[in-house]
Amino acid sequence: MKIAIAADHGGFPLKDPLKELITALGHEVLDLGAHRMEPTDDYPDYARYIGQAIQHGQAQRGIVICGSGVGACVAANKMKGVRASICHDTYSAAQGVQHDDLNVLCLGARIVGIALASELVTAFCNATFDTDERFVRRLEKVLAIEAHH
Repeated sequence: MKIAIAADHGGFPLKDPLKELITALGHEVLDLGAHRMEPTDDYPDYARYIGQAIQHGQAQRGIVICGSGVGACVAANKMKGVRASICHDTYSAAQGVQHDDLNVLCLGARIVGIALASELVTAFCNATFDTDERFVRRLEKVLAIEAHH
């Protein structure tokens, strides 16, 4: 699977170690920046890059990292076709994919360290959407809300 990753200055310290992990898990990484520490950059830009990669089929999933994960999550969810969630526990990172077809994981580098972030990314990458009727039905309702608004 191809996984896009991006981070602003707040998330920058986690990006490269997580890229290495994603590759070690057998996935291809699409690095959408930042490519250097830039204290004045803004998380909405990186959330948009991830969302566009999902929308254009350049990646099946994305990871966006900012200081808390909250801003990146808010911004990413503004984009059609993006189902983003901040996850700071492995259950949510996996279950979000399994039950809700989560396609963007949002992390807060000031909230989680590299050990927990690695567990979260592993759970997110290893999970697959469960096509049980109830999960498909719920996803269709979410997509209908998105289409209506």
